[in-house]
Amino acid sequence: MDAVRVALLREVLAGTEWLGATRRFAGVLRGSVVAHGGGLLLVGTPEYEPWHLAAHLVDEAAWSGTPELAPTLVRQHARPSDPAHLAVGPGRISAARRGETLLVVAPEEPASLLERVHDARRAGVTVLALGGTGGGELAAMAHDTLAVPEGAELDLDSVQHLVSAAAGENAGSTGCRRGFRDRLSRLTEALTAPPPAPW
Repeated sequence: MDAVRVALLREVLAGTEWLGATRRFAGVLRGSVVAHGGGLLLVGTPEYEPWHLAAHLVDEAAWSGTPELAPTLVRQHARPSDPAHLAVGPGRISAARRGETLLVVAPEEPASLLERVHDARRAGVTVLALGGTGGGELAAMAHDTLAVPEGAELDLDSVQHLVSAAAGENAGSTGCRRGFRDRLSRLTEALTAPPPAPW
């Protein structure tokens, strides 16, 4: 979903609770990673890997001048032969320490992760949860949650787009806040630029 579609989605959602909820959650996420200088771990479940959110947060980190938003994607089935950015396994959660933030994105309670998440929280990691119903053990462990129950007006993927966009737009603490129009202009320039000359 590009910046134009996010803007259209926001127009459609005007007057609903989703805009405020996603902006609030994005503010908590941004505040946590910026306050500690980075260290964002992003993890899903064996059935649901939030690689798309990881890519959007990397983009938002670059566009907003907030490098702390760029996450490390923790994959359940990472292999050493995978490219470096895809080869981080669940052991990274166990190694997380105070000052780092763990964002768990899961459509339902991630039973296979709960023990690692609990250990990370005990080590001083800020735990955030996105998805599911907002109840259960993960919600009890998390410092903040944004529930996306099944049957809600928005699906989990759409909510992730709104959260990542809001996290980048609200990067006022970096001193180089860029508005939506500036980001859209830069995206348009990148998409319409001629291809680079062959070497």
